[in-house]
Amino acid sequence: MTLGVTDPATYLPLVIIIKAVVGFSVMNLVLTRILGPNRAGETKALSYESGMEPVGTARKRFNVRFYLIAMVFLVFDVEVVFLYPWATTFANLELGSEDRLWWLIRILFFLFTTVVAFLYGLRKGVFRFD
Repeated sequence: MTLGVTDPATYLPLVIIIKAVVGFSVMNLVLTRILGPNRAGETKALSYESGMEPVGTARKRFNVRFYLIAMVFLVFDVEVVFLYPWATTFANLELGSEDRLWWLIRILFFLFTTVVAFLYGLRKGVFRFD
């Protein structure tokens, strides 16, 4: 196998996509500037937060449990990200092969450690909001 110059035509789809993305972005910015309203004022300069006027300081303290729940969500979210490619590969492995057994053992270990960590957090009371 030699490392040489490849045919430039192989990059044509990539060039087309990049041109389409740049063209779409520029078109959106230009059309927004031309067609969009240009009213400046006191109300327009205010901060906007979910349809409500911001009141108070942004330095409000949150309970650390909110962050722990978010981390648990991320752990299970990442677990699903790992499970999908595993499942597609596992389905294509030959039945009864040693590779298939090892793939199964690895994913069972992965799921087991995740469930043990969840049960540990549950037992420690991480998910209670008293």
